[in-house]
Amino acid sequence: MGLADRFPKRAPVAVKGAEARAEAMKDLVFGREFTDHMARAIYTDGVGWHSHELTAYGPLVLSPATNALHYAQEIFEGLKAYRHADGSVWAFRPQKNAERFQRSARRLAMAEMPVDDFLGSIEAVVQADHEWVPSVPDSSLYLRPFAFGSEPFLGVHPSSEITYLLIASPVGPYFATGYGPVSIWVTREYNRAAPGGTGAAKTGGNYAASLLPTNEAYANGCQQVCFLDAATDTLLEELGGMNMMLVLDDGSVATPRLTGTILEGVTRDSVLTLLREDGIAVAERDISIDELTDGIRSGRIREVFACGTAAVITPIGRLASKDFDITVGDGQPGALTTELYNHLTDIQFGRAEDVHGWLYPLVP
Repeated sequence: MGLADRFPKRAPVAVKGAEARAEAMKDLVFGREFTDHMARAIYTDGVGWHSHELTAYGPLVLSPATNALHYAQEIFEGLKAYRHADGSVWAFRPQKNAERFQRSARRLAMAEMPVDDFLGSIEAVVQADHEWVPSVPDSSLYLRPFAFGSEPFLGVHPSSEITYLLIASPVGPYFATGYGPVSIWVTREYNRAAPGGTGAAKTGGNYAASLLPTNEAYANGCQQVCFLDAATDTLLEELGGMNMMLVLDDGSVATPRLTGTILEGVTRDSVLTLLREDGIAVAERDISIDELTDGIRSGRIREVFACGTAAVITPIGRLASKDFDITVGDGQPGALTTELYNHLTDIQFGRAEDVHGWLYPLVP
């Protein structure tokens, strides 16, 4: 019995058909089109996880008093399914996402989904919707598992019912320009997370807090916003949805250490592993904004890049704020950044040997 069997199809699902699917996949804007199926499970206090099913993607019916709508008891994950040249489909380190999903649930006082249920939901949806996994370059099937407090009540306490869903979306590059340098706005007015808060959890509230400063970034010609620590407003933390790394002139790499206010990225961990295996010194430490800007100006910092599931690795060509506007190097992707991007995506798409066992088979 495979893990996908944990999510049986309860009833026939009407599929869009080959012609409609092809039309939907013509222009793969990130997160706009969705596949035919979704996985669902329910947790109830005193019962546990139950009612696992594979069902049609479609609207939800919720009470206006649903917990998550009022108190944001909600978590999510993001990972991708990749089609290889032989037609097979694979996920990249989904066990790590399952473990982080559990940690996020713990922080939000929610029931933790068993790892095998999490993996089974991925298998069930991708196997049912494998024709939605695109094969054009730099494309994939983005998977969005999420869970929310679904008990209808207006008292402030953890929900006694949790609804879990997994939906899927065929996507192209996260940034419309594909792999290329982006501009980053460093906000000095807003913070993403504070010590003791939910910064290390993947919960919607963290992203809601980033929306206003992200609009500020857009207004200043930038694609993303960089947050500093809430305690001193001097230390780099992360972008709205990606971790940051610096390449120094001695060839070493530095990245902000995990302090409980930074999301522990799966891509971050993968990049650090590849760097260390290549003999590149890596420092996970505090990095001040002054060290960053002074280092770029002096040439001490040669490359800056961001990493995360959606965009994989993104070179940063410009950093701006109300106090400065500087170009990183010559403004173009650096050599190590590009080498890492190629190495990681080659593993994900099956073009390079997976010596770590990171790939998880979904469709043969």
